[in-house]
Amino acid sequence: MTGVTKEQVLETLKTVRGPDLEHDIVELGMVSDVFISDGKVYFSITVPAESAKELEPLRLAAERVIKEMPGVKGALVALTADKRAGSGAAPVSRPQPQAGHDHHGHAHAPQQQPRAGKLGVPGINAIIAVASGKGGVGKSTTAVNLSLGLQANGLRVGILDADIYGPSMPRLLKISGRPTQIDGRIINPMENYGLKVMSMGFLVDEDTAMIWRGPMVQSALMQMLREVAWGELDVLVVDMPPGTGDAQLTMAQQVPLAGAVIVSTPQDLALVDARKGLNMFKKVEVPVLGIVENMSYFIAPDTGTRYDIFGHGGARKEAERIGVPFLGEVPLTINIRETSDAGTPLVATEPNGIVAGIYREIAAKVWQQLGGQPQRAAPAIVFE
Repeated sequence: MTGVTKEQVLETLKTVRGPDLEHDIVELGMVSDVFISDGKVYFSITVPAESAKELEPLRLAAERVIKEMPGVKGALVALTADKRAGSGAAPVSRPQPQAGHDHHGHAHAPQQQPRAGKLGVPGINAIIAVASGKGGVGKSTTAVNLSLGLQANGLRVGILDADIYGPSMPRLLKISGRPTQIDGRIINPMENYGLKVMSMGFLVDEDTAMIWRGPMVQSALMQMLREVAWGELDVLVVDMPPGTGDAQLTMAQQVPLAGAVIVSTPQDLALVDARKGLNMFKKVEVPVLGIVENMSYFIAPDTGTRYDIFGHGGARKEAERIGVPFLGEVPLTINIRETSDAGTPLVATEPNGIVAGIYREIAAKVWQQLGGQPQRAAPAIVFE
């Protein structure tokens, strides 16, 4: 039996009426290129930014008709916004609600207002990105321990592994198996150490080569964000892919981020790459909550002596130079590497240790930035 073709998909999508109710979405040019892999169909529908929320039923209808096609195992459909498809109306700015406490006395995040062109995620008060301009700086380890630090400070936290090509959360949090689904659509997140977690690593085998093009990555990420039963969360931490390419920019544009944390090492080269990350978020008007200097100094395991083997203080100086908060210095210790590899992160397994204390302090500063961060209107998403 031959698999489903792009032509068959487009023919089926012609049964879905566009917003004008006269023409179909294919005829109106709203459907992106269609990608098919292993019986799963991936595409996006371009809509005016200001109408994205109202047109969610259109996305559902397109997804439903494709899933009903013979030979189709599943479909991932995302709404993308293009300002050329809209009226260009100015976004409405809203006052920032204050952080407070619930009736149990637990601190909770200020409810994030949806920005123009970016739908909020029900139940999630704030979404923050952890990003780096290059790989190898310990970004994912930082994301995990920051999440656990936020949780240790009394917050309800989830983590989304947005690195489609190299998902690391299953290993870092020692989670295996496949997530369950509700009604064949909504995915239950996996969980360990009290964190709710979603990663492409739970859906594909570790040794599977992920050779996906842009729209497929975007659709998969949107499903992992919006079609997961996150429940009530104060903060969802998004572990971004390393670097500042199209996938990262799209993620920064598509997700209603309250802010971003940049991870760097002290070296000049890493700081140059960190600047790229800062500029990327600046371009899409996402506030930078601060910079973390990872592998800041080395502590000898036998003597406890400190060595600045990568230099020291570069990230702090860079943060001061560009006027963003400096969140803290995390030392390079053999313990951090070993616990990361073993899936036993330090903040969870050695909560009273020095390093856990550093991560909790960083988490407190991030939380402070979130509470005092004025809301920005998001730009419309443009694909040149």
